[in-house]
Amino acid sequence: MAVQDIALIGVMVAVIEVSKAALAFLPNIELTSFWMILFTIFFGWRILLVVPAFILIEGTIYGFGLWWVMYLYAWPLLALLAWLFRKQESVWFWSILSAAFGLMFGFLCAIPYVVIGAADGGGLIGGLTAGFSWWVAGIPWDITHGVGNFVLMLTLYRPVCGAMRRLRFFPRQF
Repeated sequence: MAVQDIALIGVMVAVIEVSKAALAFLPNIELTSFWMILFTIFFGWRILLVVPAFILIEGTIYGFGLWWVMYLYAWPLLALLAWLFRKQESVWFWSILSAAFGLMFGFLCAIPYVVIGAADGGGLIGGLTAGFSWWVAGIPWDITHGVGNFVLMLTLYRPVCGAMRRLRFFPRQF
């Protein structure tokens, strides 16, 4: 790996963290999904190092709680989806995918609660009840997350992609 790649990975992680902190005052409105998708599209394999670095930094800043376990599979899932559809250029496609990810975020978060509920003596039914309760309680926030992701992607996708394409150093990675 070249020094240039290491620097680029560091910049990508910093952009994600700074944009997350800048919007922290707005509940469930974040640019993390936007950047994960665009960085996957434009920088290809480098996202394989960005995602774990982001997850580790999040745990270091906010603590390694049960919420952090979900990050271990949710963000790699988004990067995988972005990579699978990387040739798609429709702003509507990416806006809908980003919205769907935001809407499903709470469901993805509920998975550890299913496991904990089942392991805590509740069995499968207890685990499913715990996970379902946790998910349903967060649906209003998931709706906010999904709508925010949709609006941010719809608003920023074209101008940011245009800027990225104009930078010859960063050609789109197909």
